[in-house]
Amino acid sequence: MAKRRPAVSPSSPCPCGLDATYGDCCGSLHQARTTATTAEQLMRSRYTAFVVRDAPYLLRSWHSSMRPADLQLDQDLRWTGLEILNTTNGSPFHIEGTVEFRAGYELDGRPGHQQENSRFAREDGAWVYVDAQGRSATS
Repeated sequence: MAKRRPAVSPSSPCPCGLDATYGDCCGSLHQARTTATTAEQLMRSRYTAFVVRDAPYLLRSWHSSMRPADLQLDQDLRWTGLEILNTTNGSPFHIEGTVEFRAGYELDGRPGHQQENSRFAREDGAWVYVDAQGRSATS
């Protein structure tokens, strides 16, 4: 049996952790009503895409040179929170930037977290995810 997407509505608090509704925050990026102005904003929207299982958005926001042909999201993994640890560059005035983050999750009833330092760049003027410089996961 296929699992349903998590219940996140436009009026729900945004899973990215900012003080905004999903519809006004990451939802507007997922629906292509707005574009990310910073690498951190794109990082937050990608985290939220994992929460709501929006694989098409994740693929669209991946650098074309690194983008996989397909993306299967783990239906048993439940993302529980995002903490931004550090950013370098990635402002509206930069063409590259990094965002170090820790994302909490629950799998099979056990908590864990993933921490990585993600690289972002502009492609055709838009911020996109390139790759992870360092990644660790613990449960």
